[in-house]
Parts: sequence; C-alpha cells; structure tokens
Amino acid sequence: MKETILDVLLFLFEHYFADDPDAVRDRDSLQNGLIQAGFSPTEISKAFDWLDALANQRPSAATVRTDRGPVRVYAEAEAARLDAECRGFLMFLEEHGILDEDQRELVLDRVMALDQDEVDLDDLKWVVLMVLFNQPGSEAAYAWMESQLFEDEPEPLH
Repeated sequence: MKETILDVLLFLFEHYFADDPDAVRDRDSLQNGLIQAGFSPTEISKAFDWLDALANQRPSAATVRTDRGPVRVYAEAEAARLDAECRGFLMFLEEHGILDEDQRELVLDRVMALDQDEVDLDDLKWVVLMVLFNQPGSEAAYAWMESQLFEDEPEPLH
C-alpha cells in the first residue's frame, strides 16, 4: 500500500483526535499505534513533522475582517497542486467566514507540505478540518466543515 502523510494524518484524526482530543496519548504511544496499524516509520515521522508545523504556525489572535481584501493569486506550484475546484472552495470558505486570510494561508502551507503532486477536494476538506481543529475560537467553523465531510447532504451556509 502506498501510504501518504495525509493517510497517516487522517488515521490519527479519525482514531485519536476527533473522538477525545484530551485523551491523546504521548507521541511514542501514538507512533506505536500507527506502526501497529501498518504505517511506515518514515511516513509517521513526516506526519508528526506536519502536525508540529501546524501547531507552530497558529495565528496569535483571530482577526475579524469586514472588508474584502485583494484576491489571492496562487503561485505556480500551488495552482499545480490545487485545481480550480479546490481554489474555488477556498475562496468560498473565505467569503463565507469559515476561514480568514491567515487560516487560508495556513491551509495552503499545510497542503504544500503534503507529499502529493495533486490534492483533490476531499483531501483539501480534511486539511481545512485539521487546521480549524487546531485554531482556538474556530469551533463554529470546525463544526460546519465537519458537517461537510460527514453528512450525506451538506449543511448550507446562511
């Protein structure tokens, strides 16, 4: 099986973080659980590095912006990794207040840190969910994003 960083992250998120974030074990026990689940130590290490970078890039305070700023122009490497549907989804999230500019940049940074040539919309949604999970004060945005992933009929934005 060709596993990726995202596969390891999704496993961690689904089996450890989402159910009870306070019950997250130490890194060694998480790593042992991941090895027992069949992930390679290399991919596990990369996933932990990805999570460490996410934690270290947490914005200091949530900023509320009421004015529309400039449109984000994607670098060639970003546009190659995220197709028009993904970029449009990020714009949608920002326009509707699910992500602010700093969070969007954090999502892009974490997408670019994945070992994948292309990221599809479902993968992007997972990255957004993980970023929002890690952002204090983003509980409502996280809940909305979670509903987009797990419900048969996604919840509309009002």
